[in-house]
Amino acid sequence: MTALRFSTVSTLDMHFRQKPWDWAEANAARIDEHWAGLQASNPALYDGPVLVLHTGGLEGAAFRGAYLKTRFSRFIAWRDFGFEDTAMRNCFAMAALRASDGAYLLGVMGAHTANAGRIYFPAGTPDPDDIVGDTVDLAGSVLRELGEETGLGPADVSVAADWTLIEAPGRVACMKEVSVGGTAEAVRRRIIDTLATETQPELSDIHIVRRPGDIDEALMPPYVAAYLRQRLD
Repeated sequence: MTALRFSTVSTLDMHFRQKPWDWAEANAARIDEHWAGLQASNPALYDGPVLVLHTGGLEGAAFRGAYLKTRFSRFIAWRDFGFEDTAMRNCFAMAALRASDGAYLLGVMGAHTANAGRIYFPAGTPDPDDIVGDTVDLAGSVLRELGEETGLGPADVSVAADWTLIEAPGRVACMKEVSVGGTAEAVRRRIIDTLATETQPELSDIHIVRRPGDIDEALMPPYVAAYLRQRLD
C-alpha cells in the first residue's frame, strides 16, 4: 500500500498560473481514445474545464501551489493512466462532515458520475469557479461542494480553522473538518430528503461511519479511509 503523508497546516496559498501541459499535448490522441470509451459507457460525462496543480509544497504552516486549467478528459486520462506525469497533482478540498454525535457522513457517488459507487466526503476537482482574482479558493470550494452535494449551507455548519493534508502520488487531499448539528441519522435523513428533490443528484446515498468497522476499504479512497482511522482512533 502506498504510504500517505499527513500534515496539519493553517494556510493554503493557492494560485492560478496557466502554462502548457506538455504531457497532455503529447498524448492527445491516446487521451481522446480513452475519453471516447468512457463516454460510450457513460454519456452523462462532461468534458468541462478543471484545475490541476503543477507546482506546490509545504512551507512551514502553509501549503503553497499553483494550478493550470485543462479539460476533464485530459485530467481523467492522466488519473486512469496512473499519473504518468508525476510533476502534476490533483489537489482538492474535502468537507469532512461530522455530526454532533461524533459520526462522519460520506456521500455515495451516483451512477452517472465518473466515480460511480465510490464513497467519500463532499469534494470536487477544482475548476474555474474556484478562481478569485489570481487565487484558487479551496476554502470556498469546501462550502460550494458541500452545498451542491448535500444542500447544507454555511449557516448549517461550523468549519474548523486548520487543514489536514494527505499527500499521495498524484494527489493532495485537503481535508477540512465541518461540523453539523444533529445526530448522524437525522442529518442523513435531511440530506436524503434534499437529494429526492433533485433531477439528477450527484449522490445516491449517505454512508455513516461511527467506528472503524464502518470504513469500507473497497469503496473509499485510501486517503479517506486513513483520515477516518486517524480521527476515530
